[in-house]
Amino acid sequence: MVESSQGVTVVALLADPDAPTEVARRMARELPARLADASGGHRRFDVEVVSEPFTAGTEDPTVLTRRLLDRVREEKWDIVVALTDLPLHSRGHKLVVDLSHEHGLALLSLPSLGGLRFESKARRAVEEAVLSLAGAQAAEAEGAAHRRSLGNFTSRLASVHRAPVGDEEAADLRYVVGGFGGYLRVLGGMVRANRPWRLVPGLSKALAAALAAGAIAIVNSTMWSLAVSLDTTRLVIATVGSIALMIGWLIVDAHLWHRATEHSPQERKRAVLYNASTVVTVGIGVLICYVGLLLISLVWALFILNGPVFVSMTRTPLHATEYWTLAWFVASVATVGGALGSGLESDEAIRSAAYSKREQERRRTLHDEDD
Repeated sequence: MVESSQGVTVVALLADPDAPTEVARRMARELPARLADASGGHRRFDVEVVSEPFTAGTEDPTVLTRRLLDRVREEKWDIVVALTDLPLHSRGHKLVVDLSHEHGLALLSLPSLGGLRFESKARRAVEEAVLSLAGAQAAEAEGAAHRRSLGNFTSRLASVHRAPVGDEEAADLRYVVGGFGGYLRVLGGMVRANRPWRLVPGLSKALAAALAAGAIAIVNSTMWSLAVSLDTTRLVIATVGSIALMIGWLIVDAHLWHRATEHSPQERKRAVLYNASTVVTVGIGVLICYVGLLLISLVWALFILNGPVFVSMTRTPLHATEYWTLAWFVASVATVGGALGSGLESDEAIRSAAYSKREQERRRTLHDEDD
């Protein structure tokens, strides 16, 4: 069926909760008009957003497609595009999108679109999928042949290419991402799905400990003498060391490291990808915290330091360079204090701050299976 009785093609964006649903709702506002324009004004489209956890308990595209087919039979949708923020794998490849023209169904893995210009890429992918599926349905209704492809999709995403589909699978067209560039694209998409900036409010106790350590350090004359004696190289080393310590502590203490459940090469590659996304996600969050501590330390130093007292203690005039050097060094010291304070946070709170909802459920399932 191409169109409903009202002459409108009904498109359902079936999205996992949290980030995929938010993306689907934003694109749904302008998607009908864009689809109508792309089809030359010959069709009208009605776009619905349905939020439900269709990936719960599985990452197998074949299982997901069958699950979606069962869901589609319950509704009066003409076309369904399913969106998930989990990275999907099929036959050793990182999946971008699976399409079943026979059933009017597309399964899109959002992380494969990368972290940059994400929403525009997602909108383009959904548009191409809908137009391809609608074109196939129109051609079938007219008894004509239809070329199954996603138009200029591969030209816009250079590392994306078509891949074979097994005879036993419901999908008839598959696009995957490959090569090192594809690996970085998926990694960037996973990090974006985790939204690392949420780690900052999620580490309230650690930040409280860091701020307390920084406030004490600023008024300590020993810290003044140490700061003015350090050169840039040592300050950089202190920065890198404190950030690395914070990242490592959070990952180890909250048990964020993913261990392969199987000994196959494929499973080991997936474990490396998941762990890389964890390190980058936590690293970005900690770096944001560090910059915040640096700025707060600088403001506190400007407010509290007294020039004559500083000179009497360090024999160094108090200029802009000394303010900056002291704030920089104190931020590193405070970050170490924050790492120790992060032990007060619950593991669940850190996981909630560091991972997307789907990734949290995936890791919870693995943990339950291990138990």
